[in-house]
Amino acid sequence: MDPSDEEDNTHLLLLQRAALTAALQREPYDLILYLERAKVHGDLGYPDLSASDCYRALLLSDECANEEFEYHEQALEALRKRCTSTSGGWQIPAVLQRRRGPLVDQSILSGGLEILSIVEGVRGTTPPLTNGNTNTHGHSRSYGSSGGDTRSDEDEKGQQDVSRTLRIASIRCYQSLSISLLLCGCLKSAYEFCLRGLAVSEHDKDLQQAKDYILLISKRRLKLDEVDVTQLPDQGLVRREIYPWNTHEPNRYSQEALDFLNKELATCAPKLEARVTELPVLLDYVRNNDAFGDDATVKQLGLFAKVDIEPGEEILDEISLLVANNVLKGSLCDACSAALPPLSVDSKVVGCPDCHDIMFCDEDCFNRAQESYHPSVCDKDVDTITKDPDPKDKPFALYLHLLGRALAMSATQEVHPLELTEVRYVWGDFIASVLNTVPLSLRAEPSPVWTLPFSFSSNITGPLHLLEKMDIDVFESIDKYDTWIINTLYSKFRGTASARANERTGHPEVAAVHPLWCLANHDCDPNVKWEWGGRMRFWCRDSRVGGNPGGIKKGGEILNHYTDIDLDVKERREWAMGSLGGFCMCERCKREAGELGGNSNGNDTNGVLEDPET
Repeated sequence: MDPSDEEDNTHLLLLQRAALTAALQREPYDLILYLERAKVHGDLGYPDLSASDCYRALLLSDECANEEFEYHEQALEALRKRCTSTSGGWQIPAVLQRRRGPLVDQSILSGGLEILSIVEGVRGTTPPLTNGNTNTHGHSRSYGSSGGDTRSDEDEKGQQDVSRTLRIASIRCYQSLSISLLLCGCLKSAYEFCLRGLAVSEHDKDLQQAKDYILLISKRRLKLDEVDVTQLPDQGLVRREIYPWNTHEPNRYSQEALDFLNKELATCAPKLEARVTELPVLLDYVRNNDAFGDDATVKQLGLFAKVDIEPGEEILDEISLLVANNVLKGSLCDACSAALPPLSVDSKVVGCPDCHDIMFCDEDCFNRAQESYHPSVCDKDVDTITKDPDPKDKPFALYLHLLGRALAMSATQEVHPLELTEVRYVWGDFIASVLNTVPLSLRAEPSPVWTLPFSFSSNITGPLHLLEKMDIDVFESIDKYDTWIINTLYSKFRGTASARANERTGHPEVAAVHPLWCLANHDCDPNVKWEWGGRMRFWCRDSRVGGNPGGIKKGGEILNHYTDIDLDVKERREWAMGSLGGFCMCERCKREAGELGGNSNGNDTNGVLEDPET
C-alpha cells in the first residue's frame, strides 16, 4: 500500500471516530454506536479500545434484556431507534451485517466476522419478545406484561425485530471482544468470552474458530502441547502513546509549563528548578533504526540546582494526595498513607464522620482530603476493591487504586482526569503513534514497540467498577472516563509511581505519584537519595558510587535512582527496564557494560513499582 494512501485512510478513520464519539455523547446508551466505534478502533490498530467498546456494548445489551437493570429503558429505546423495517422486511444495522473475508486478517478487529450464520440461527429459534428472550448471560426473562395484552401485528413485528437485533448484537459483542482481547495478549479473558458467546449460540462458527486460535496461540506462547485453560496468560501489551485525539497534554517544554512547575517547586524545593534537557532514547526499536542510531536523544524535563548544594542537605519536601494502598483496614492515613500514630487521649488522628474505619493523620490531612478527593468516595465502599490481593497481583492492584484516587480527585474537583495538577505535566514514556502503527495479525503478542501492560480486569472492568461505586454513569461520562483516558493515566503512573514495601513481607503496599519529585531523571550513580513516608524528601548524598564526594554544584542536574544501585549492571538494567522502557544508558551502565559513545545523561521516568519479571 502506498504510505500516502494509508495516511489518508487513517485520517478518515480518525474523523469517523470523532463523529462516533460525539454521537455517543448525545446517545450514551446506544450499543450499536459502541460497536461501530469498536470497528473504527480496530481499523486504527487499537484492539484494547475496540475490546472496551465491545464490552460496553455487551453491558448495554444486558441492560436491554433485563428491565430490572438501571439503564434498561434508555438502552432499549436507543436500540429501537436503530431497528428499521422496510418493504423487503427486517433490516439490521450495517455494523451487524455480514462482511465477506477470512477470519484471520486485519478486518477481524473491525468486526469482519460472518453474520449470516447467526441470522439463520435466530430465525425460527428466537421466541417472540412477549414470550421471553435470552440475554447475553443466558438468563431467560419476559419483556412483556403477563396479562392478556394484545398488540397490532406491526407492533408485534417491531418487537420481534428488536429482539432479533439484540441477539445478533450480543453475539457480535462476544466475537469481536474475544478477538480483540486475543490481539492484546489477554488469552484467558478472550477464551472465557468465547465460551460465554458459545453458550448463547453454540453453533457459531466464528466463535468456534476464535476459540481454536486462542488455544493455538496459547500453546505457542507457553511452549506446550496441551494447555490448562484455567492457567492461560491474561496479561498483554498495548500501545503507549499520546492518542491522536488527546487534546489534554500540555507542551511540557513551553515557557508557560516551566513557569508553572517552577512556581510549584518554589514552595517545596526552593533550591531547584525545572529545565528542558536531552536524554538518550532507550527503546531498541528506535536506537536500532538507521534513521536514529545509537546516539538518538529525546527532549525531556529535569531538575537542576539553582545554587551549590552541600552533602546531606535536604532539597525537596513534597506532599501528594495521589496516593493509594492495597491494605484492607490497615492503620494508614487515607490521605497520605503514612502510618497512623498510636491512639491516645491527645491523639491528632481524625476519622471521617460518615465512613467506617476511614482515618486521617490529623485535621490537615482530613481537610486536604475533603478538598481533593474524599467526597466522591465517602461511604461508597470503594476502599474494599482489590484490597489484600495475591502477592503476585499487588503491583497491579496498586496501580488500580492509584487510578481510583485520580478518578475520585477528578470527580470531586470537577476537572478532567488528565487536567489534574498531579498528572498533567507527568510524562508517560509515550511512543510516537507512527512507531505503533504496525501491521496487525492474529497473534497473542503485539509488536515489541507496544509497552503498556494491559489486562481486561485492570484496564476495562476494574475502572468501570470503581466508577459505578462512585455513582458515576459509565455510559454518560465517556468524555472524562473513556478507556483511552484510563490507559493514558496508567502510562503516566507506570513511569512515575513510587512504592513503599511492607517491612515484614517485603511486598509493595503503598504507591504514590509525586509530580515534582519524578521530574528528577534516573542515573545509576545518583547524587541524591530519597525517602517517602507520607511526604517525599530528597537529600544530597554524602558520597557517590565508588566513594566520590557528594555535593551538587550550581547548574548541576539532580540525578535520582529507581533501582538498587548496588546490583551489577545486568541486574540493574533488567530491574529498571519496566519503568525506563529500555536498557539504562547512564554513563555508569555504559562504562560497566563496556559500551562506548552515546549521551551520558540519565533516563527520564520512574517506576519503582515495576517488577523485573513484568
